[in-house]
Amino acid sequence: MEYELSFSATDLAQTRFAVSPMWEVVTSFRLLREESDPPLHRRWARQVRPRLLAAGLDRGWLAALIPGTGYLADFLNPTPAGPFGELPGELAAIRRTPAAQVRADLDVLVAKTPCPAPRLRLLREEPEAALEKVTAEIETYWDLALGPYWPRIRQLLEADVFHRARQVAEHGSAHVLNELHETVSWDAGTLRMVRRQCSMNRAETGAGLLLVPSAFAWPRVLTRSVAPEPPQLAYPARGIGTLWEPRATKATDAVAAVLGRSRTLLLAELDTPSSTTQLARHSGLSTAAVSQHLTALRDAGLVTAHRAGRSVLYARTAIADALLTPVGAGTP
Repeated sequence: MEYELSFSATDLAQTRFAVSPMWEVVTSFRLLREESDPPLHRRWARQVRPRLLAAGLDRGWLAALIPGTGYLADFLNPTPAGPFGELPGELAAIRRTPAAQVRADLDVLVAKTPCPAPRLRLLREEPEAALEKVTAEIETYWDLALGPYWPRIRQLLEADVFHRARQVAEHGSAHVLNELHETVSWDAGTLRMVRRQCSMNRAETGAGLLLVPSAFAWPRVLTRSVAPEPPQLAYPARGIGTLWEPRATKATDAVAAVLGRSRTLLLAELDTPSSTTQLARHSGLSTAAVSQHLTALRDAGLVTAHRAGRSVLYARTAIADALLTPVGAGTP
């Protein structure tokens, strides 16, 4: 199956890129529904799946709205207001979804789902109240699955946007559209997409095009068409294969001379988000000492804290990554 999206000069002028946290929510949640660990995200999935099962998110609202394959409810992916969206703004947009759109999306979802979840009936009957529950669950999912890793994911997505923008400046929009994905091509003012499960044409959507890089969409592209908003196309970001590789920590001796060996050791351990208890076990420090050091590191902007059920996960920031990378590493 092939679909075509025609472009006028105005459509091309209104084509833009944006990073969207909600696209990462829906694509990552769908990926976690697969029985086997995804090859590109195995390290992440093995850390996250136990947390989701413990929180019951495998049988909640997201499980009802995000099937393993096929159609995704369009209201879960509101149009980002700017180039680098933030989760609170997108959740607010979801809560503002008109009841008519919620019901229209559910009609499509139920028609394509063999055994629709009972929660969908409640969402249809009381959309405003149910959307509050949906967004609350999304916040929980974010804290467990994406928040601790977001600086790393966002860095990848922003790098893709900057790369594509530079390519547009150097080679033009047609060149960039032809390089997005093997199933997407540009020719004579038309964007062609093959093997699409949902139609996407100019008659059913607004002007322009919103291109959204995703860390979890691979190996496919996903689309959203809701008039009068611009159509959205989520595509695999560049560099996904290196996303979960351990970050360089070769400069620990130099950093330890400034921060002390215990705090430097904790930063090195935090290549993977961990709780205070886990860090104490791995580092050999007492839980009280780890907590004290983490407070200092957090105040200095070197770690972030994320609520995960009854515990808190700490993650290294990009500033800490830079500190732990030897001067000149990665340069020619």
